[in-house]
Order: sequence, then C-alpha cells, then structure tokens
Amino acid sequence: MVDDDLRLTMERVGDRFNLGEYEIDAYLTVLEHGQLTASEIADRTDIPQPRVYDTVRSLSDRGLVELRESRPMQIIAIDPDEAFANVQQSFDEMLSELEARYTAPARATEAVSLVKSRSTILRHLAEVIEAAEYELALSLTPDLLERFEEELRGAVKRGVSVELLLTPASEVPSTEEFDYATVATVTKARRGITTPIIAVADGVYSVYATQDALRDDQDRYGVIFNRSALGFLVSGFYGTVLWTTAETIASDGEGRPFPRRYASIRRCVKDVTELGGEFYATVEGRDVVTGESRVARGQITNTSFEPTEEIASLSIETDHGVVDVGGRVAALEDLEAHEIVIDRDGPPAL
Repeated sequence: MVDDDLRLTMERVGDRFNLGEYEIDAYLTVLEHGQLTASEIADRTDIPQPRVYDTVRSLSDRGLVELRESRPMQIIAIDPDEAFANVQQSFDEMLSELEARYTAPARATEAVSLVKSRSTILRHLAEVIEAAEYELALSLTPDLLERFEEELRGAVKRGVSVELLLTPASEVPSTEEFDYATVATVTKARRGITTPIIAVADGVYSVYATQDALRDDQDRYGVIFNRSALGFLVSGFYGTVLWTTAETIASDGEGRPFPRRYASIRRCVKDVTELGGEFYATVEGRDVVTGESRVARGQITNTSFEPTEEIASLSIETDHGVVDVGGRVAALEDLEAHEIVIDRDGPPAL
C-alpha cells in the first residue's frame, strides 16, 4: 500500500505539470518577454481575449508567474529555477521513495525478449558491450559508434576482441578521421543501408534490431537473446552473411596477446590459419552424440576454413585420440564448441 506522503508527492508533481494548451502558450510567451499585459498575451498567442485572465490566474496559482494588479494587469515571469525548485525536490523525494519500494524482477538465465522501445534497445546494446569478457561482435551505424565510443574503448582496454561492422559505408569516417584501433580489433564497412543493428557478447548475450527500430518515428521491434540457445543464430548470421560481405578498413588483431579466448569457432580458426605455426587449444562444449558437457585439450593438428566462412572446424590431438571440433549445432564433428582458448606453448586453462 502506498503511504500518504508518497501519494501526496506524486499528486503535487502531477498537478504542477498538468497544464492545458492555453496555459502552456501563455507561460512560454511571458517567459520569453519577461513581462506582458493580458492584451499583449492575446496578441502574441491564439488564446481568446476572454480566456486570458483565467489562464494567467491558473499559472499564478501554480507559482509560474506573478500577477501585478494594476491597470492594465501585468503578468510577470518568475525565474524557472525558483518556480520549479519545489518540483525538483518533489521529484527527488518521489524517486527516492519509489526506488526504496522497487523490487528487481527475477531474470531468467535463459530468455528471449521482444522489445519495442528505442531506449530499451539502446540500453541492451550498452549492456552487451559492458558484459563482454573476451569477444564482442557489433554491427552499428556511425551515429551509434559515436554514442558507444567510450564503452567500446573500455572493452578494448579490458582485452576484449572486438569485431566492428559499420554501415552504410558511405557515412563511415575514414581512418584519418577516426582512430578505430582504440575501439575495435578489426573494423569493416558494409554498403547495405538495411544492414541490421547487432551486438553479441561472448556468444551468449545478443541484440538484433533493424535500423528502423532505432529511429524515433518508426514502429519496429528488437530481439534480445540472453543466454538463449537461439542466440547463436544472431552470431552465425553476423559472421557468415554480414561480416563476409564487408570491406576491412582497419585491423589491429595481430598484436593481441596469448592465450586468446573465443566464443566463435569461425574467429578462432581464422586466426589460427592466418597466424600459422603451432597452436594448442582447450575447448569446452557439448558432445555431439550424447549432448553431455565435454572438455578437450591438446595440439591443433588440422583446421578447415572456407573463404565464405560458412564452414569452420578444427581437430585436436588429445590424450584419448583426435577430437574434431565444430561450432554451434555441429553434427559432423565430435564436439560442439561453446568456448575455445588457444595458446602457443601448451593447452591453456579455461
């Protein structure tokens, strides 16, 4: 049950802002000029002359203007800092009490959510970037890059491997205009104006939305996958459809230290193939036949990687024989990889 003080505070805040069209027009007009008569307000607004006096008296009752009873009556603006000081205090009191009453909803460990609000989609994008521990895949517009620049700098400083896709390519700043090495490991630009907005953290927390969903005047939806088995669809679509059809504009991947951690086997196999030499891996995932959790450790003896990046796999020589490792929903290999760690000197710890 809401106590009387909180109810009174909310009513007081609501009453202060319960202004009609005439009251808003009159208040803004007086605020702009500082002091006006009723006739001058009527001349400068669409308020009928007979309604002006009632309107300004309503504003006076709310403490927004001062009435000087002279001939003619003068309506004088009150400094907004003074007029709205109590409102700010009321808001602060209300928010403090509401926060004290707030009980955070339980978050399921596996969830798929459909969201409509632009602000909610942006909030989840920020959360995905902040949640990334070792791998982050992003498809953003240049405006969103600017919005989340500080968060991306933080991710890079944390040692997160960041793949950044920007679209449309025609609006992407050049490398002379923007230092991409501070926000991403590899940055690409893609021509398609309809390229969706995507963020995937460590293969388990992802956001998918159309660009229209982030425009204020559009009625579209975004999808949030938080530790859902379906989240790999977003990562797979990003890696095979979007990333492979974009052009690299900046890359700083070779300087990443070992051991390196991956949620995507595609990124892992690509690095192993491009860097060359001897590698060892520790893979945590699920047995393709039994579905049970499984960990494999050993030297990487073979990799398979097609130019389209649609197929990527690797083989590990373990103490119990060769284990073939595939990505999510693997069927031809022995082990479906959920997390891969590689190193040069020996099988690393997870």
